[in-house]
Amino acid sequence: MRTPYPNRFDGAGDRTVTSIRWQARRLNSPSRLWGANGVAFGPDGRLYVAQFLAGQISAVDPATGDVDVVVPMDGPVQSPDDLAFGADGSMYIADLVPGWVWRRSPQGAYTLVSAEVKVPNGITCVGDRLFVNEMRPGGRLLELFPDGGEAVVLTEGLALGNAMQLGPDGWLYYPHMMTGQVWRIPPDGGVPEMVAEDVHEPVAVRFDQGGVLHVLSRGAEGFVTRIDLHGSGSRTLVTSGLVGLDNAAFDADNRMFVSSYASGGISELHPDGRTREIVPRGLDGPFGVTVDLGGTVYVGDHYRLASPVPSDEGDTTSLTLLPPFVHGLANAGGFVHLTSQYGDVHTYDPDHGTTRERATGLDQPVGITVGPDGSLVVAEAGAGRVVAIDDSGMVTVLTEGLGHPMDVAFDTEGRCYVSDDRLGAVLRIKEDGTTEAVANGLGAPQGLAVRGDELITVDVEHRRLWTVSLTTGEARVDAADLPVGSPPDTGGRAEPALFTHGMPGSPSPFAGLAVAPDGSLLLSANGEGSVWQLKTYTEKGASHDQHGS
Repeated sequence: MRTPYPNRFDGAGDRTVTSIRWQARRLNSPSRLWGANGVAFGPDGRLYVAQFLAGQISAVDPATGDVDVVVPMDGPVQSPDDLAFGADGSMYIADLVPGWVWRRSPQGAYTLVSAEVKVPNGITCVGDRLFVNEMRPGGRLLELFPDGGEAVVLTEGLALGNAMQLGPDGWLYYPHMMTGQVWRIPPDGGVPEMVAEDVHEPVAVRFDQGGVLHVLSRGAEGFVTRIDLHGSGSRTLVTSGLVGLDNAAFDADNRMFVSSYASGGISELHPDGRTREIVPRGLDGPFGVTVDLGGTVYVGDHYRLASPVPSDEGDTTSLTLLPPFVHGLANAGGFVHLTSQYGDVHTYDPDHGTTRERATGLDQPVGITVGPDGSLVVAEAGAGRVVAIDDSGMVTVLTEGLGHPMDVAFDTEGRCYVSDDRLGAVLRIKEDGTTEAVANGLGAPQGLAVRGDELITVDVEHRRLWTVSLTTGEARVDAADLPVGSPPDTGGRAEPALFTHGMPGSPSPFAGLAVAPDGSLLLSANGEGSVWQLKTYTEKGASHDQHGS
């Protein structure tokens, strides 16, 4: 595995888990870019990367892959999704969830340009002029004026606008993500024209130095459609294999650099589809974690279901894009059961690549497990309750009136437990639906698992692993310095907006925990983007490498 990198949680890249009971190692390296969305070359020749999930913007040296944080996550910008540079070197930022557009001066001062754009995403500069569009059904394309002045609406009715650019003909080009089309409009306004249709899941349009239009697809295949607008109009489809493409930028030598919202990282994409990794891809979470009987680890990574997979080139991840925004996970009978914080519960069949809807309309479901009777038991955080879902989709309330339930687990006697990160407690659910505390004063317990006679939970507030004996009730700290929760020295982040103008917003944090068939623990280290495996010193084959490098 690669040596751990400096990352948003640990600037030195040498953080490890401390424990006298557990030996700890990473299954994958921390993420260097927490998702990668809008990209643009700055005046200094570096590639600037907006990171929606991290709430920060980094600058990448294309020659070395070095990453420097330029807009930190504890600044005024909350969820940057796209960016562009003006003629004077100012950076303009589309802050998607709160609906803000920012100007960052070359000296680093921030000015709010607009708070009136709903779900701002695609943003571009034409000289000293600034344009932005809205990523929502019926969205608008607007010109904004950083020095004051009322915004001008160029057109309405966009079907999810996104990354746009001025074409060599002097028109603004932009995608309709919902309809698979590319449109254009003069910067001074006029009647928009459709340029191309039947384009695969278009998320961004970019022109190379020769004026050829490149349309990026956000799908699993990593398609890029090249369209010759000034010749025959012919199309060439390039398959990159980069899942979840988001944006692209061309340098002065016409080299194409692409980003991925699904797995972060920056890659150079050659015309024949070959790729060269500049910044390694990684996890966007992870959140829930589970493992099947064969030892395959799955993590919920918001946009996808991912698995840490070792390779000759270092650690990597395999993944499947799934529509329900994967959050909590459980495995049973060869199926992966998963929750979406947006209200859905699904069952995924890895052998056939299919999903089956189990429930909808829940209020922020998070942790999930399978009960003794085969029902799916879910911690419904937003509703403050725990529910069971049978095979027909019927939802039954097991307990309610909780603070913020995060995860659920059963012991060998069939008793159900729930962690509550607002109550700072782990509770046992009794047969009559009432609860009793098994452990109190735990800070913010989230991930929950039962290992033999022990109940184990992740305390995100104090970054500790607590173990509670189900026989004696004794509670102890078994591990500390866990890379979970908000990075140190950031003051934490405000509760994320799950929806903005009807569109999914930022994922809620969740540090999952699972017990593997060999008795080891698997921890979603959502602070740094890795999965940790913890084995007791008495378990055969436990690693002696605390750093996992």
